[in-house]
Amino acid sequence: MSYPSFHALVQEAAESKQTLAECVQQRESLEAGISVAEVRARSAAALQVMREGVTAGADPDLRSASGLSGGASAKLLAVAGGDAAESPVVGDLFARILGTTLATVELNAAMGRIVAAPTAGASGVLPGVLLTVAQERGLDDDALIDALLVAGALGACFAARATLAGAAGGCQAEVGTAAAMTAGALVYMLGGSAEAVGHGATLALQGQLGLVCDPVAGLVEVPCVARNATGAAIALAGAQMALAGVTFPIPFDEAVVAAATVGASLPPSLRETAQGGLAKTPTGKQLAKSLQKL
Repeated sequence: MSYPSFHALVQEAAESKQTLAECVQQRESLEAGISVAEVRARSAAALQVMREGVTAGADPDLRSASGLSGGASAKLLAVAGGDAAESPVVGDLFARILGTTLATVELNAAMGRIVAAPTAGASGVLPGVLLTVAQERGLDDDALIDALLVAGALGACFAARATLAGAAGGCQAEVGTAAAMTAGALVYMLGGSAEAVGHGATLALQGQLGLVCDPVAGLVEVPCVARNATGAAIALAGAQMALAGVTFPIPFDEAVVAAATVGASLPPSLRETAQGGLAKTPTGKQLAKSLQKL
């Protein structure tokens, strides 16, 4: 789907007296030349892939070919509901969200089937947050599909004014966008207004501006996997603030333009080239060297 701006989406919803999700699915139907029912069926199929990915990625024996990732999701999920000595720092729900988030990106690193949301390297944030919160709140698949539609619209608005590629805009374009999409979608799923959706997305995005892309050995594993978990935490913060009535003075569309400007200002060494940041630490360089021998 294509939207020139989030403001245009909100305006269209108000003028047509539709919800954001209804507007999005209607536009997708028109642009793709399919029925609204088919739009929702495709979203349901993506949702199923997300669920399957979480299950597969939570396998404690899962490892990537490099050995740099795998097993972290299982550790976090095991902590949730554990005894007092191992209890999560901020509660079982948060531990489950982090574990579910890591499951998807660990599966991606192991070449499993995932849904890019908006990219493979940032694929854990959206399912990690939405699936876990929906389960906690007893929300059905229709609510999740609506949330995915809103998330997709936010991603489309970002792509229209910036980039979703880490190689062009740093990790703020990937995990940053994923956090914004997730925060806005979560606000919507929990009954927030269209305006609150925008504030949630912006509150998450502003916390990721300038995030660099510095993959060790050029692999989408370190720090990418862990950054999905921190992106999920930032998405939760943005959504919680927006649902509490906190607003952000810069509109989402302007924040996206700011992200595009910041991304273009990042040096090439911090845009997926593995020539800066964590990739060029002594340990990062040693890991890259050892992996060349495999």
